[in-house]
Amino acid sequence: MTSFLIVLNEGPYGSERPYNGLRLAMSLQTKGAPVKVFLMGDAVGCARKGQQTPSGFYNVECMVGSVARKGAAAT
Repeated sequence: MTSFLIVLNEGPYGSERPYNGLRLAMSLQTKGAPVKVFLMGDAVGCARKGQQTPSGFYNVECMVGSVARKGAAAT
């Protein structure tokens, strides 16, 4: 089976890229695909505990946690 590496390098809010990358990772995991998510630069803030989610945004911290529980996140 093909494995995937998703590299995120933007902060958790202000752009939809981290959200979309994590959503893709979660979707691939539900299909049983091996996935790794690498957080670099500002994206490390996506894994920061206790974030205050801006109105209208998904909680990226929870998404990272969901992906990481399946062993797929690295900073």
